[in-house]
Amino acid sequence: MVLIVQFAIGLVFGLGLVVAGMSDPAKVLSFLDFAAIPAGTWDASLAVVMMSAVAVTFAGFRWLRRRAAPLFGDRFHFPADHGLSRRTIVGPLLFGIGWGLVGLCPGPAVTALAIGGTPAWLFMAALVVGMAAARWLPGPAVTPAKSLRDA
Repeated sequence: MVLIVQFAIGLVFGLGLVVAGMSDPAKVLSFLDFAAIPAGTWDASLAVVMMSAVAVTFAGFRWLRRRAAPLFGDRFHFPADHGLSRRTIVGPLLFGIGWGLVGLCPGPAVTALAIGGTPAWLFMAALVVGMAAARWLPGPAVTPAKSLRDA
């Protein structure tokens, strides 16, 4: 049952990305091109997608805060707050640079793989290398929490 729910959530997420056009690197890059604002060719649709994601996440976390345990597990697993570290600065910085250069982030890159194209495959290869490299960097681990209130 857990696998079916996870598949359904991933499918809805992927379909949402495709419907919103986020699997098209040109659409994402047109959002990141702030020089296009005066020309009137700037595409703000990614901002709408981001705001929608923040609203859904906000509602979901408010719902989770009232639960003692997850639906399909005995406890929540949240990262411990260790403040700023080299990992929390370098990781997002590299992510943003890659996103700005290619116009893809991990979710849309997976959907773009189905379409084909060298940029998506190169991005995914770089993503895998980056994930492997991150395993060797020292840093905090995920610690279990009894509930979202404890996190």
